[in-house]
Amino acid sequence: MKTLTYAQAIHEALAEEMRREKKVILLGEDIGKLGGVFKVTKGLLEEFGPERVRDTPLSENAIIGAAMGAAIMGYRPVAEIMYMDFLHECGDQLVNHLPKMHFMTGGKLTAPAVIRTQYSLGRNTGAQHSQFFPSLYMNTPGIMVAVPSTPADAKGLLKTAIRGSNPVLFIECATLYGTKGPVPEEETLIPFGKAGIKRGGTDVTIVAVSRMVGEALAAAEALSSDGISAEVIDPRTLVPLDIDSILASVKKTARLVTAEDSVVTCGVGAEVVARVTEKAMDYLENVVRIACPDIPAPFSPPLQKAYMPGKEMIAQAIRRIVQGATA
Repeated sequence: MKTLTYAQAIHEALAEEMRREKKVILLGEDIGKLGGVFKVTKGLLEEFGPERVRDTPLSENAIIGAAMGAAIMGYRPVAEIMYMDFLHECGDQLVNHLPKMHFMTGGKLTAPAVIRTQYSLGRNTGAQHSQFFPSLYMNTPGIMVAVPSTPADAKGLLKTAIRGSNPVLFIECATLYGTKGPVPEEETLIPFGKAGIKRGGTDVTIVAVSRMVGEALAAAEALSSDGISAEVIDPRTLVPLDIDSILASVKKTARLVTAEDSVVTCGVGAEVVARVTEKAMDYLENVVRIACPDIPAPFSPPLQKAYMPGKEMIAQAIRRIVQGATA
């Protein structure tokens, strides 16, 4: 094992895949000379040249359109959209065209484009630069959605995404870029649709997404001193979603808590709870969804801190449903 930051792991995945396959190309705003606003692509222009690392105009719709065209013609494009909020700017290409290409041509065309983006909640970048809305794309048939929470998962999932046959929305978290973790020395691809059991437990199941995985693990550690055993599941991909691992855990613990940086209404947690309720109602005693309130993210640092869910909110909810049941 080696230790890498989340950003370094993504960079390494891109570099390795570009060395492995000449048809892997990168495109996006400021990804070349600048190396990306978060420096994830720094040095790739120098190694692979401007034909394969392309700085684009400031037009998200054009970026995704170009990526789709390249993918149809046999390339493996990885397009970067600087902020997740800007996905709305390329909504026509990303929702109406890219995910439907294979279906509408009766399987004759494939468009294996990877769309990298990040959400910046926690960096005080304003309401229009802080949003996390993966459930919108869970509701868009034809596109896969990855939400890695660790450096190892980020690298393994990105390599899988680049080699796959489907469009993939690869959602990173800006506040995780500097976090460090072990990454295998040997090449390791992580399959889509296989959740990671980050911590075993018997009293409650926590299904956490992206940044909230670390918060859930911290909450689980704090709860252990109270004699509460929490199992933490990281779906890693939302499409496909490993509902079987979640169901197996809930059948063991009888309690489900979901944790995410989305707003609570129609979020990832809502879908997870719905599926668990459909398939494991007889096992389920309690359900709690931890998420942001249904308001735009505040710019003020103290207000944004209060707005964001975290380990304390998770721990309080679990104490309430576990200790309340045994009181």
